[in-house]
Amino acid sequence: MANYSFQLNGRAVTVDSWDPAQPLLYVLRNTLGLHGPKFGCGLAQCGACTVLLDGKAVRSCVTPVRQVARHAVTTLEGLGTPEKPDPIQAAFIAEQAAQCGYCTNGMVMATKSLLNQTPHPTLDQVKQGLAGNLCRCGTHTRILSAVMRVAKA
Repeated sequence: MANYSFQLNGRAVTVDSWDPAQPLLYVLRNTLGLHGPKFGCGLAQCGACTVLLDGKAVRSCVTPVRQVARHAVTTLEGLGTPEKPDPIQAAFIAEQAAQCGYCTNGMVMATKSLLNQTPHPTLDQVKQGLAGNLCRCGTHTRILSAVMRVAKA
C-alpha cells in the first residue's frame, strides 16, 4: 500500500491506496467524505467531478491519486461556507443557476478555474470555458448569467 500526501482545501492530508491509478474522485468521496465532486460519466466528459489541481480544473474521475501527490487540490467544499459563500457560489444562488443541481459542482469549479486565468472574461470566453461541462436540466442561461455576474464584480 502506498501513501499519497497532498494539500486538500488548504490542509495537509495523507491517504493510503493499494492502487496508484485509483481515481481521485473515489478518494475524495469514499475515503475523505467529501461530496461536492459527483460521479457523472466516469469518462471525463460531463464535468460533474471537476476539482482544481493547483488552481486548474481537472476531472477527478480520471485523475489518478498518484498524480496529486505534493500538489494542491481544491473541491467545492474548499471555496466557501453556507454562512460565507464564495462569490461564485453567491452568484449561482442569486441567479438560481441550478435545477437538479448535479452539474453545479462542475460548473462552479470550472468557473473558478476560468476566473483564475481570466478574471474578466467575455461571454464567449465563459461559454468556451464551460463548454466541457454538461447540464441535462437546461439551466445554461442562468449559469452564464451567474458567471457574468461574478466576472463583472
